[in-house]
Amino acid sequence: MKIGVVCYPTFGGSGVVATELGIQMAKKGHEVHFITYSQPVRLDILEENIFYHEVNVHDYPLFEYQPYELALSSKMVDTVINEDLDILHVHYAIPHAYAAYMAKKILLDEHGKYIPVVTTLHGTDITLVGKNPSYKPAVTFSINKSDVVTSVSESLRQDTLNSFDIKKPIQVIPNFIDLKLYQGEINCRRAQIAPEGQKIISHISNMRKVKRIPDIIEVFAKILKHESAVLLMIGDGPERERAEQQVRALGISDHVKFFGKTNEVRRLLCMSDLFLLTSESESFGLVALEAMAAHVPVLSTNAGGIPEVNIHGKTGFLSNVGDTAAMAENALQLLKDEDQLKVFKKNAYARAQEFCVDAIVPLYERAYEEALAQRFSQ
Repeated sequence: MKIGVVCYPTFGGSGVVATELGIQMAKKGHEVHFITYSQPVRLDILEENIFYHEVNVHDYPLFEYQPYELALSSKMVDTVINEDLDILHVHYAIPHAYAAYMAKKILLDEHGKYIPVVTTLHGTDITLVGKNPSYKPAVTFSINKSDVVTSVSESLRQDTLNSFDIKKPIQVIPNFIDLKLYQGEINCRRAQIAPEGQKIISHISNMRKVKRIPDIIEVFAKILKHESAVLLMIGDGPERERAEQQVRALGISDHVKFFGKTNEVRRLLCMSDLFLLTSESESFGLVALEAMAAHVPVLSTNAGGIPEVNIHGKTGFLSNVGDTAAMAENALQLLKDEDQLKVFKKNAYARAQEFCVDAIVPLYERAYEEALAQRFSQ
């Protein structure tokens, strides 16, 4: 197959999943063409069967906001024709599925070519952007006009069906993890981060409000009253400065390290004893899965699709959103019992194995085949 992949080329979960899926498809011998405004952060365009097509958006004095959707649709048409693509896989309903419909219409009307579109819903396109009354008709239309629709969790599927008038079936294909990345020598040296005997707790996010970063700091401060520990804050975003101020105000600066955006995530996770995730909304919780792949139990909220990944009392613990006392109590229960912590670490990795590449990627291949069958029936 020749597959066109449209995604956000960022550190966010949807961009990571889209990029990793494309890489895995290329390894299977498919030709994968990424179509976006900049090269995805985890993409190596020198790898076999991987190609990148940049969407150029030109500045015009007439427009306050540049018409990215138009440029994207045009680039999709151009790439489908020149590269003879078989299928488009777009990640996010808005704007990608909407732009894909326009490309699909142009290709059929002007070139006589039917291009199937697979749309994967990741969360923000439904839970935040999509519910905006200004976008709701476009989101509904885009999903219904896709040939195949998938979501990354059952929670997101139900949220989509409850919020929009969807006529298409939505398949749940969860996010996945390449466990090979977490095996072998990762140069995991705890002493670089924390003195001997100190526990290491980590958090990864884009530090938006939905992640409830103040709760992370509050939970850690409660832990610190009973257990010597270090908190690793990995990632960057609008809430980082506020978090740094909160840390200083609590007088715990010596115990909290901010790393910003880094490519050393796996090394930092392999040093960790626990992972904190306090989000008020998560369609899946890919970072929780990444932590589990590194044998790290997860202390999380029970929001959205997180309970579909993190099993309460086995791979970690779930708490209500905002219940920092319960989360700290659960963390201390594990940190003070080394034997129990070892069991949870083992369970976390076993759970991650259920979401491995070999288990999930074939589900996407079947979705592609289903979409292609619709093309041949036209």
